[in-house]
Amino acid sequence: MKLVAPSILAANFNNLEEDIKMINESGADFVHCDVMDGVFVPNISFGIPVIQAVNAIAVKPLDVHLMIVHPEKYIEDYFQAGASIITVHYEACTHLHRVVQQIKNLGIRASVCLNPHTPVSLLDDIISDLDMVLLMSVNPGFGGQKFIENTCRKALALKEMILKRNLSVLIEVDGGVNLEVGKKLFDSGVDVLVAGSFIFGSENPSETITKLKQL
Repeated sequence: MKLVAPSILAANFNNLEEDIKMINESGADFVHCDVMDGVFVPNISFGIPVIQAVNAIAVKPLDVHLMIVHPEKYIEDYFQAGASIITVHYEACTHLHRVVQQIKNLGIRASVCLNPHTPVSLLDDIISDLDMVLLMSVNPGFGGQKFIENTCRKALALKEMILKRNLSVLIEVDGGVNLEVGKKLFDSGVDVLVAGSFIFGSENPSETITKLKQL
């Protein structure tokens, strides 16, 4: 499976509606929304009002990545705002199973994200409850960073874990994605590529999305 989720963190917020319409008309599969609180990560992005505004325009599912502390307090709010997938960080959840069930009880897909230093083996007891795992291939908080090569090894290990249990969990990767990196990731068993600046900084974002899907 080769899916692409443009990250609107890199979109033009002076003309966000046009960028969302571009995603609608492109071959993209999800709209990736990075929510940052300035506490869990050293940056602040956007919150519920922006998700609501995007949801009013988007026809693709909203893939909402919560880079925040205490995500359990806001799961319901982001669901109501339009999230189809909610990703929480392993590192931010003291009671991860409870938070995953909280998401799934809303009838949407539950995803867990791992920071670059966090091994995939820590998902051993939760993987069967997940719909997706997001591997950060840069340190979260800022766009435009260089890809961390060890992510391919982590993706291979995660894929092995999923296949051994005959699960249908998607593997998503976010950070430093371009055509060269995307090919490596798809070859390592990754299903979903998140790309921000590579897509929105290109001359033809829709064509760039197509090129990623054709890798």
